[in-house]
Amino acid sequence: MQLPNILDKFQALNLVNAYFMDIFAHSGHLPPLAERLRPSSLQQFIGQSHLMGEGKILRRAIEKDQLVSMIFWGPPGVGKTTLARIIAAETHSEFFSMSAVTTGVAELRRLIKDAAERRKIGTRTILFIDEIHRFNKGQQDALLHSVEDGTILLIGATTENPGFEVNSALLSRCRVFKLESLSPEELELVLRRALATDKTLQELNLDLTASAKEALIRLAGGD
Repeated sequence: MQLPNILDKFQALNLVNAYFMDIFAHSGHLPPLAERLRPSSLQQFIGQSHLMGEGKILRRAIEKDQLVSMIFWGPPGVGKTTLARIIAAETHSEFFSMSAVTTGVAELRRLIKDAAERRKIGTRTILFIDEIHRFNKGQQDALLHSVEDGTILLIGATTENPGFEVNSALLSRCRVFKLESLSPEELELVLRRALATDKTLQELNLDLTASAKEALIRLAGGD
């Protein structure tokens, strides 16, 4: 598809948006494009250079396997879940993901009990909790001892300031990392990777003009 250069910005945004929604709708049984493109290694991860660039604090901690429980604070779509999965893969840890909206204390306690058993054979358990700011006091208290003694390595994700939304006792046991929206240059790298590596997009023989790429990046809004 080649967008005429005469399209103004508004038309370009709407046309690109409609075109890509059509692509997604015809993907059939395939996972969503974002899931197909999800990075699985440090080398593939794009963005958060202040944390993940060569020699930066979080990258060093991952590479040296010197991790502590942590909370990722940042807007949606910037790589919080992906980064948690990469950390688990890079450190050969068991990975479990929960949503604070749907998880109860009983489920947490079962997972902690299983993590304690895995710890006996030298296997670390990483527990990723999305929207951790939605955990109530009872749920957060249930995590305290296992986080403190290392039974689990907690990675929480939140779009809200954890200083106001997370129990101070739990917060004191975690390191907070602030993630930023992706820059236009980083989003362009994501777009290039999508066009170069995704088989479904390759089959469509897309030919996006510079203005179409710019419109799509603007439409993404750092996500």
